[in-house]
Amino acid sequence: MIIFGLEGTAWNLSAALVDEQGVIYEKSATYTPAKGGIHPREAAQHHAEYMAKVVGEVLAHSRQQGLKIDAVAFSQGPGLGPCLRTVATAARTLSLRFAVPLVGVNHCVAHIEVGKWQSGAHDPAVIYVSGANSQVLALRQGHYRIFGETLDISVGNAIDKFARSVGLAHPGGPKVEELARESKQYIPLPYTVKGMDLSFSGLSTAATEAAKKYDLNDVCYSLQETAFAMLVEVTERAMAHAEKREAMLVGGVGANKRLGEMLNIMCEERGARFFLPPRQFMGDNGSMIAYTGLIMLKSGATTPLAESKVRPGYRTDDVTVTWA
Repeated sequence: MIIFGLEGTAWNLSAALVDEQGVIYEKSATYTPAKGGIHPREAAQHHAEYMAKVVGEVLAHSRQQGLKIDAVAFSQGPGLGPCLRTVATAARTLSLRFAVPLVGVNHCVAHIEVGKWQSGAHDPAVIYVSGANSQVLALRQGHYRIFGETLDISVGNAIDKFARSVGLAHPGGPKVEELARESKQYIPLPYTVKGMDLSFSGLSTAATEAAKKYDLNDVCYSLQETAFAMLVEVTERAMAHAEKREAMLVGGVGANKRLGEMLNIMCEERGARFFLPPRQFMGDNGSMIAYTGLIMLKSGATTPLAESKVRPGYRTDDVTVTWA
């Protein structure tokens, strides 16, 4: 069974072919703003401009290899409305053209499922951190239950906002990580965990103010250590509550080596196992949509055209996990 997957919730437009054995082919085109953060309408225009090229190359590969596409999966949400609509329109067109089922995929669930597939995790507590999302989840009774999440902005957004405020070029996360390695001291910053939830906006603002008085390397280090310690605390409590012996890190911010180190230390101290997917599957990619579409289709889940409208606020815990 071969699934064509199409991702385009925000920065990255990506198409892929996947079967049970692995990723067959993937092609991407990434939107990069001239300055500042993402502009939804500009990102959607980027996706529309590159759609034919990205999709065309993947379809050309399938024809060259004599492959038959069994379904089209697409990122139905959550994400930026204009981007989601551009991708959904293309996916519906392909589904009709090839006369194959359409599968609407939750973008967050796709990060989890591709992470499990590529890392070998079985039933982990999941730390999902990206530019738009920060959630700690675990599978319970057919849903990925959210045990803790951000109350304001995501950790990725917080780091990017700080990076822009101190003049670091986009993308800011890798540059903050690089500067943090040169730090010589920790500067106290607001640590905000409320029950099982987190808040990052005050931390980002405080780091911006601290950068006016302290060495930038030290502020970058302190921002990372504080934000990641908050995430590790909530993850450890979620593991205890859900009785999980595994933890898995997914999402674009998961590429940060220090966050992985901290989670691994916590897991070792608990006698648990820590899983980290390959870096190529951490950011947004078409393969994660195709693979999740594959396991959904095998469980009997498809999306009729009449129900294929995009869902910008699609919650992770809204998805009934019929395939687990």
